[in-house]
Parts: sequence; C-alpha cells; structure tokens
Amino acid sequence: MNIGTPSPTDFISDRKPLGSSKLPPPPTRTIAPGDKLPPARRTHTPSSDEESGAEEGGDDIRMLLPDASRASRRPPTLRTPKMHVPAYAAQVVVSGTRVLVATHHHLRCFDVTRQTDVPIWVGDTKEMGVRDAKVTALEFRAGSAGGVVWAGTKEGHLIELDMDSGEVTGTKFGAHAGVVTHIFRHRNAMVSVDETGKVLVFEPTTTSGSEVPSLTYTAPRVYRIAEKQEFVKLLGGLLWTSVRSDTNGSGSATVPIVRIYDVFTPGSIARTVSVLSNTPHHVGAVTSGTLLQSHPGFAYLGHEGGFISIWNLASGPECTDVVKVSSSDVLSLEGVGMRLWAGGRTGVICAYDVSSRPWVVTNAWNAHSGLPVMRIFVDPWSIEKEEKLRVVSVGRDEQMRFWDGLLGIDWIGNELLKREREFSSFRTINVLVVSWNVDAAKPEALTDDTANLTFLNDALTSVSPSPDIISFGFQELIDLESRKMAAKTVLLGGKKKGEEGKISEKVTSSYKRWHDRLVREVRALAEGYTVIHTESLVGLFTCMFVKNSERTALKDVAITTIKRGMGGRYGNKARIVARFVIGDSSICFINCHLAAGQHHVRQRNADVTAMLEEKSVFPSSDAIQESLAYVGGGDGSMVLDHEIVFLNGDLNYRIDQRRDAVISSIQSGDFEALHTHDQLLKEMKHNRGFRLRSFHEGPLTFSPTYKYDRRSNEFDTSEKKRVPAWCDRVLWRSRDPERVKQLHYRRYEANVSDHRPVSAAFAMTVKSVRLDAWAKEKAVVEELWLGTLVELLADAREFYVEQALI
Repeated sequence: MNIGTPSPTDFISDRKPLGSSKLPPPPTRTIAPGDKLPPARRTHTPSSDEESGAEEGGDDIRMLLPDASRASRRPPTLRTPKMHVPAYAAQVVVSGTRVLVATHHHLRCFDVTRQTDVPIWVGDTKEMGVRDAKVTALEFRAGSAGGVVWAGTKEGHLIELDMDSGEVTGTKFGAHAGVVTHIFRHRNAMVSVDETGKVLVFEPTTTSGSEVPSLTYTAPRVYRIAEKQEFVKLLGGLLWTSVRSDTNGSGSATVPIVRIYDVFTPGSIARTVSVLSNTPHHVGAVTSGTLLQSHPGFAYLGHEGGFISIWNLASGPECTDVVKVSSSDVLSLEGVGMRLWAGGRTGVICAYDVSSRPWVVTNAWNAHSGLPVMRIFVDPWSIEKEEKLRVVSVGRDEQMRFWDGLLGIDWIGNELLKREREFSSFRTINVLVVSWNVDAAKPEALTDDTANLTFLNDALTSVSPSPDIISFGFQELIDLESRKMAAKTVLLGGKKKGEEGKISEKVTSSYKRWHDRLVREVRALAEGYTVIHTESLVGLFTCMFVKNSERTALKDVAITTIKRGMGGRYGNKARIVARFVIGDSSICFINCHLAAGQHHVRQRNADVTAMLEEKSVFPSSDAIQESLAYVGGGDGSMVLDHEIVFLNGDLNYRIDQRRDAVISSIQSGDFEALHTHDQLLKEMKHNRGFRLRSFHEGPLTFSPTYKYDRRSNEFDTSEKKRVPAWCDRVLWRSRDPERVKQLHYRRYEANVSDHRPVSAAFAMTVKSVRLDAWAKEKAVVEELWLGTLVELLADAREFYVEQALI
C-alpha cells in the first residue's frame, strides 16, 4: 500500500489509526462556572527576524532569468533619421539605404543616407489601379537583391514594386480570397499566406527561362494550412505556424502547439509538435521565431510569458528546451550574429549569449522609450551595400530604429579596457565599511563593557594607514513599532500630530543620536574628515565620511533610498544607495536589510535582484569624463553602472544545519564546517542565476554574528532558540578584481544588540584618465575594429546565403 509522504499534521498526538473510518474528535477543555479563565491568546507580532512575508515555496521567476549583472546598457545606435511608423497599421522592409513604409494605401520610400524624414517617393495603391487597397504584407522578391518588393493587400491582391522608383512592375489581382498576412522569400521562391489558410508558392519553372518567379506570369502552387494563424514564419525552409487557442496540457502547465509545413514539397502534410510538456510553467502563445548564426542546427521561438523555446531542426523539428528570459512577454526575436536579440513590453532589447547555461545577457538597452518592441529584423543586404550588419526595430512608440548588429561600440570599449594602463594613472586609497544591526539600541547603551566602550574606536583604527573613505551602514536603528510607523509615513505620507508626531520625533531623534556619536568618534581621529553622505529610511541609516585631503577629488556625489515592497515588511525591503566618482573611478555603496526567516532564501534572492536591477536610482550623466568612470555602457543611473560596488547589511542568509551542530562547530572553532551550509555561500557557488555571483566576500574566520541574547555572549536562549548565522555581511564587486584588495574582515563584541557588528577594510585602486592619451588609443582601437569588422561581415553573409535569404 502506498501511504504517501507524511505531512506535519501526521505527527500530532492521537493520530488516526490506519484502517479507521473516522477521525478522533479534536481535544476539548471544559471550564466549570467560577473557574479561572485561561489567559487570552496573545496576538502574534512578528519580530524583526520574522518579517519575511510569504512562506518559501516554488521557484522565484526572477531568479530563473539569465544573468544581466554585467550587461552593457550602451545602445548600439546607428545614426539615421527619425521615421514615423504606425505601430499596428504599418508594414516595413529595409534594403541597404532604402526603407519602404506602407500604411494602409500609402507607401513612402526613404533614403537613410539623407538624414531626413522626407521620402524620396510617395505612392498610393489607388494610383496603381487597385482602388482602396490596403497593404498588409511586404517582402523583397527573391533574386532582386532588395531592389523589388512584393506587397500583399487586405483584398487579397499581390503587387510588385520597384524600390527605387515606386513603379508597379507586376500584379496578380485576387490571388488570395482573404487578407494577405505574410509574404516570405526562400532561395529563388516566394511564398504568400492569407488568413483563410491558403498558401501560394511561386517557384520559377524550367520553361520560364528565368531564375526568379514572375508575379504576373508564374502560376503558383496552392498549399493549405489551418486558418487564422496568429504566428507564421518561414524558418529553415519550413513554414512554422501557431494559434493561441491550440495548446497542450492543462491548468498552469499548458504549452502551445506548433504546426510545421514543408510547403516546398507538394503533397506533404503538417507535422504537429508541442513545446516541452514537462516544463513546470505555463508557456504562452508563440509570438516570434528566428535562426541563430552561432547555432545553425536550432530554431528559437519567442513566447508570451517571457519564454523562448529551443527546437532541434535535425530531429523533427523537436522542442528540446524552454528558457525563461523575461518576467514579461517576448514580443520579437531575431538571431543577430552570435547573439539572440529579444524585445519585450518594456521597450528594452536584450542580446543573449546562448552558448552556456544559464544564458547571459550581454547587452540590454531601452530602445523604444519604455513601450513594446513590436518587431526586430536584420537587413542582410546592408552587409554588401553598407558594410555593416544593420538591425531594425519597430516599437509601439511608432518609431523605427536602426542598430549595429555586430555591437562594434562594445568591441571597441572592451578593447580599450584592456589598454587602460596606456592612458590612465592609478593610486590606492583605503576604504572602511562598518555594518551593524543595532536592534534599536541607542549609542548611550555602549557602556558597562570594554567591548562596548571601545567598539567604534576599534573599528575606526583597524586600518593602517587611516581610511580615506569610511562608510557606516546600520540596520534596525529604531524599534519595530517605530519602523512600522515610519514605513507608513513613507508610503502614505503623514503629518506630525498626535501619536504619529511623537513617533516621528522619536525616529528623528534616534537617527540624530547615532549621527552625532559617529561624528564625534571620527573627529577624535588624528586625520580630519568631512561627512559626505547621511541618509535614513525605515530603520536603515548610512553615514559616510571622506578624509579632508580627498574631498576635492570627489565629484558626482549622490545618495538615495529605494522604497520597495514595504507592505508588511517595512525595513526588510529598503536600501540606501550612495555613490561618488573619485578621479575617474565610480564607487557605489549599498546598505540593505533583506527578507528574514530561516527558509526564505528565494525571497532574499528576489530582494537582491530587485536592488541590483532597479532603474534610474541616480541621475544619469552624459559628460565624457564621467562616462569613462562608469562601466557596461552605463550612465551612472543604475547600481551596476559603477566600477566598484560595496554591499553591506543584514543580508539575513542563514546556516542550514541543526542548532546544536552549529554551536558545536562554533565552540570548536571549526568555521569551515559551517561554510558548506551557509545559504549565501551556497547560492553564490551553485545558483548560476544568483545576482550576487559577480560579488566577492572575504573568508568567514569569525563566529556567526546572530542571534545573541542582549548583553551576553549566549546565542538565543529564548523559546525560539534560533540557529546562529552569519547574517551580517560585507561584499564587493569590481570590474577589475585586482582593483580591490581586502585588508581585513572581522567582527566586534559590542553586545547591546542581538547582532554583532562587523567591519571590512579594503585597499582600492582608482584611476585618473589622461584624455589626450585616451583619444589616441581609441583611434588605434578603431582601426583594429575595421579589420575585425570585415571578418564578421563575411561570416554573417555566409550564414544568410546558407539560409537562402540573399
């Protein structure tokens, strides 16, 4: 007999015996008249370490996404005039310098070299002998090198146009009985599809004496597919189709069905295939499809829901994998060189390196002002006509934009980074980061014990020579009730009156007390310092100092707060982010408090993802001197735009081991035995989608910092007896790992909180760029790029010839 997996309730006393047909009644208590009533059940108020929201369960979708932590945000823009393209009504084709836009019965042809939005010719289907015909599909005729266009209309007509003059060179009226939805070219053949499922295949005959089909004289072969297909694409010589209502599976695990037709083989029948049915998530309708130069044996389909399915062309085709790439729909997809480009609803185009798992986002830029990217396609004729691989995107913002498919600006930028020492000078400065969850303790509480009295001075004098930058990052500076009220004020606004006013004064007083104490301690040092940053938010407090001798070297100084997800969690989802540029190196400091709870790893991971991918954290910068300070094509508005990032706080990652075993290892000093069970170290080592994988942390050679009884060295002796953990951490990330060297990573024994404070000191190398030398080196690199460009274009041309597109 298969009893199944026991649930926790199976172990309650008076468990139902096997074979019994009735459950025992619940336990009862009889209270006689006059008996003392039992105490009222206490309303549960979560402590700071329990404010963790939903219980653990299921994969967090954001953590399944490709790693974007080192993606370049620099748009690979090609300078072209603005062209208005109605999002839904317009059809577009591009060949070299010529762009044809058809909107209803109007046609406009542009020359992009003129850098003007004035068309070189304008046409109208009314003047072409087709009254009130509306263009619904465009494609270049096979064998025309992008010089002749076929247009399909709503009325089922097919029209052939000369790209240079707009002259009609052929027609086939009434070729279709319904709306012509798609036209494709493949080798020397043309294929047109209408909404009723009628497919016309135009192939040159041996008797025609021509290597390309004639719209007027070639008799097309008729092929039938299912009607009203929402996705239709010719990939690898096969016609791929899908419709939203045609799915496989049930409930939340439904996947779309794809029907594939070999329209070039008369009498062939459709092959019906399905996206992997064992995928754990609902994969939405097919929206787009493409082939990829670096993986020629596979096809890729984009789906609603943010998925891309991978199909092996040699075996069927057959779906072999499904990858989650976005939290919103994949609306457009195109293979460009060695990268897979995808456009979504937020206006961002992402370029993916699919050679490893998980995929890596190499580029991600805002292409269409936050509005959906409706279409992405390559102009293969630009290889010969323009000596570039031009990619075109059309967005809901009704603009058509042109991109460098070979991402030359990134190649040049990466090559310059390798030569940085040729045009930069370097020096080393010391940085001290102190992190502490003070559990609402006041600075006046640092008494009675030597460790309390000397803690701040010990931390400040732990670096020799004295630190040039000092960053204090505290958490839980105010108690739980005050944090709740502060969060309410942040979220809803509030006025200082009544009880709220008293709490506001209490909160402000707590921050000011710690600020004044830190200033007094720092001023006691031999060197002079200036406060450059101070900020507070719902229990978090950041106070930063710079040595007076370095003050004039700082620029682009900014500090901000990120107010996210505080409903029910308050301080746990907040963070304070500060930054400055020193010389030509950008430095960012993050003080954060992540979701608590022993089992809430995924929730903490999601907090990290949201923090690092938050957009517009700081004002952007366009100055060339400041752009040299930022990395990945960034403008300084996002956290990961900065060359060096320090992250500290109560990260709340725990140790996955029994309490007695953990305490035993601590008492014996065997910290390495605990490392294999530390959640943060495990995530950084094994979770390839974890956003902190690009960060570093020094060895944990000190005892866990949480959770202690206040004013004692005993780990939590309360009823909950929490497992000790290294909750308080300091991590860093540097574009060049050699630029940051950790000097120490230690804890202190101040015992007025349930956490122990930690500090980390670093020797940080910063650069100063000589602009004249940089300009000369850039010119050399640009010359090298021209040679690489020739090779890449040759490879791209070979691919498009193999795919019968040119």
